[in-house]
Amino acid sequence: MTTELLLALAALGAPAAPSPSEWVCHEGTRVAMGSAATVRACGPERTALASAVDAGLDEVDRLDALLSHYREDTPLSRLNREAARGAVAVPPELAELLAVCLRWSRDSDGAFDVTVGPLMKAWGFFRDEGRRPDDAQLQAALALVGYRHVVVDRERHTVRFDRPGVELDLGGIGKGYAADRVAAVLRRRGIASALVNLGGSSVYGLGTPPGAPGWEVEIADPKAPDRKALSVSLRDRALSVSGGYARFFVKDGVTYSHIMDPRTGYPVRGVLSVAVVSASATDGDALDNVLFVQGLARARAFVGKLPPSLGTSVYFFLPADGDGYRLERFGVSEPR
Repeated sequence: MTTELLLALAALGAPAAPSPSEWVCHEGTRVAMGSAATVRACGPERTALASAVDAGLDEVDRLDALLSHYREDTPLSRLNREAARGAVAVPPELAELLAVCLRWSRDSDGAFDVTVGPLMKAWGFFRDEGRRPDDAQLQAALALVGYRHVVVDRERHTVRFDRPGVELDLGGIGKGYAADRVAAVLRRRGIASALVNLGGSSVYGLGTPPGAPGWEVEIADPKAPDRKALSVSLRDRALSVSGGYARFFVKDGVTYSHIMDPRTGYPVRGVLSVAVVSASATDGDALDNVLFVQGLARARAFVGKLPPSLGTSVYFFLPADGDGYRLERFGVSEPR
């Protein structure tokens, strides 16, 4: 009997691998980065899925321990304490992410600014207290805000500030970066189908779920966040959402959201939320803040200049009469 015939007979007797429609899924959730982090992975073998999901959630924990400015023992917190006294050595990963932040700051003329930390504290958003700073407090905070105060040496992996009091806040990009890194961990483990969801504001759809062309993800109604406004389908793409409804306070009848214009020092008004679908969760997370701050007209022009490789779709939710909203869509695709 020939070798070819033996191999053919063995193949006939071997059980067929499950088709994607027969795959199983495994999901895990932890609290990290100030919200619920959920990873759902699908494939033919449940044990491998459970291990991959745990590895993905471990990656979120690792990045929380690197990027949090709420915890005093992280490299970012140490940087905030020491970088005004001279260059501080940081993990290469942090230096590279800060370089990305500075690029977005330059490209957006400061609409995105990683040094927004003093303003967040002045307005009481650092500890969710909510307060209206007086003019002197606001000007003092503004004097410390500006991406040009940060110098990153990517070769030496050092960062320094040019004045005391500057503080970095990665809240506008950290979850998106984490979503991308978790997706990379899953890919290295051979996972071809997964959904990474960090608090609903940064979501990455890896491949497709069993029996569907993409991961269906809801975008919340900004006037009633427990209701769906629309859904988008993600296939190797990310959804990033910036909404004023997430954190806000009301003072003397005026609503102040946590989304800050770093150039004026005031919370942005006149926009309810902005959702971005793009190829990169990191870039999408920065971009939704940029567009929120810019407003609709400038946002359209800005998106028109972005690289086509990002595949950017934007959903702009604006106030309307009564309890409704007005939706403006632009970019490369429409929602389902």
